[in-house]
Amino acid sequence: MMTVAVKSSVLALLMTALPYPVRSADIQGDQRRSSAESISVPGASPPTRISGRTSVIDGRTLWFPISQHKVRLASIDACELPQWAYDPRRHGESDIPKPVPCGPLAKAWLKRAIGSAPVTCIVRTSAADGALVGECSVRGRDLALEMLRVGWARVTSPAPADYLTWQNYAMSARHGMWATYVLDMPEWRRKTVDRTLARRPLADFNLLAERESEISPPFEDARTRPTRTDR
Repeated sequence: MMTVAVKSSVLALLMTALPYPVRSADIQGDQRRSSAESISVPGASPPTRISGRTSVIDGRTLWFPISQHKVRLASIDACELPQWAYDPRRHGESDIPKPVPCGPLAKAWLKRAIGSAPVTCIVRTSAADGALVGECSVRGRDLALEMLRVGWARVTSPAPADYLTWQNYAMSARHGMWATYVLDMPEWRRKTVDRTLARRPLADFNLLAERESEISPPFEDARTRPTRTDR
């Protein structure tokens, strides 16, 4: 059994290895002290349990400001903050579809799901960029599943069966990004040079024109349906 001193040193190493700049506006007020229980290295057993108030970095990533942990939701992916999607419906006479800020919308939905409640994450591994990866919940609700349910995230492999069920539901209902043309996130990351928030929508429109893959259906009916309805 490891001594208290060893536990403290390992925890300190985890806290200093994952720095992330926090803007005060992103952090909920009246924060409770976050905690990390278990001194296991991500990927080993037993898993690490992290809990406390968080700020939202993007549609799949949380930041625990007290313990200095960055945690990514396991088994899902979401648009990056500078990424744009496009509404397939025609608006006016423009040949370019209406841009949809899928990255900020995904972040907004994750913030809405959390509110001011503390978050608990069970960390099981880490990503190549150093972020911890695990299952996170708030008020007993799985945050990854919530993002899939509203259509602002997609499943990555491996994933629980109920994740696929909720993704299929969101796709059929055309919730969130499933109502848009959106480039597959790994392809977007691979091809995008400018990842600043000043990125122009036209840049992603050009990427869509040269796409190797896409995660949204073609929506042929959206192109041909009448411009006016009885509803």
